[in-house]
Amino acid sequence: MASTSTNVPTITLNDGKTIPQLGFGVFRVEPELTAGVVTDALEVGYRHIDTATGYHNEEGVGQAIAASGIARDDIFVTTKFPNNGEASAADTLRQSLDFLGFDHVDLYLIHWPRPRLGTALSAWQDLIELQREGLTTSIGVSNYRLQDLEQIIGETGVTPAVNQIELHLEFQQRELKKFHEEHGIATESWYPLGGGELSTAPALGEVAKAHGVTPAQAILRWQLQTGNIVIPKSSRRERMAENFDLFGFTLSDAELDALAAIDQGEGGRRGSHPDKL
Repeated sequence: MASTSTNVPTITLNDGKTIPQLGFGVFRVEPELTAGVVTDALEVGYRHIDTATGYHNEEGVGQAIAASGIARDDIFVTTKFPNNGEASAADTLRQSLDFLGFDHVDLYLIHWPRPRLGTALSAWQDLIELQREGLTTSIGVSNYRLQDLEQIIGETGVTPAVNQIELHLEFQQRELKKFHEEHGIATESWYPLGGGELSTAPALGEVAKAHGVTPAQAILRWQLQTGNIVIPKSSRRERMAENFDLFGFTLSDAELDALAAIDQGEGGRRGSHPDKL
């Protein structure tokens, strides 16, 4: 991907491609509002947009990008295959490309492993083929558990570039992230702020106050410094700008340790559990 005019760092994926470490998510953005929201995000400086078939707003994402005047190669776009048994990955991606107005996406993810359907492996095999066809530059998964990752890597020999998972201060997914690091899988955080329920831990307030930033900014800075790709979401332009303003301060090792101590393990999970979908 070509360089952008923003100061967002990039992460090199295990396939040699790069991804902006800070992106913008459109989960739960109403379809009719999406073009305007993404236009604001692009004007703020975001060059990484994360959508999904299941969000029903890919068309608005594509409209905003087409109208932005920004070169397509300068915007990293992710979308996701629902893997819900209703359509093939090939048909779903082609429909997504039609909605977006693209000939390829930068990253295609399997949204959920769907253990009840038993399709974690077959969906991954389909994505490998879509990458070979050039319909997506990079491929990865979302919400895949340790056993899912071990299965797909063991059966195909192809390691996902990314696993997008729920990860925030109170649910840090240490065992899964350790596996990612050992296998060269980039960790991407959804619900990076805790799903709108910011931690009330005193340590977070102390860190934010020490740097003159908001607790949300302190959390997002922690996400970046611990190596995660992060995709905060907001429909308010002022909040988009706040979430983007993360590069004028750095957390110390002691502050990172204090925030790490907020982890509640499995008890901190706030989103859906992959086992139940």
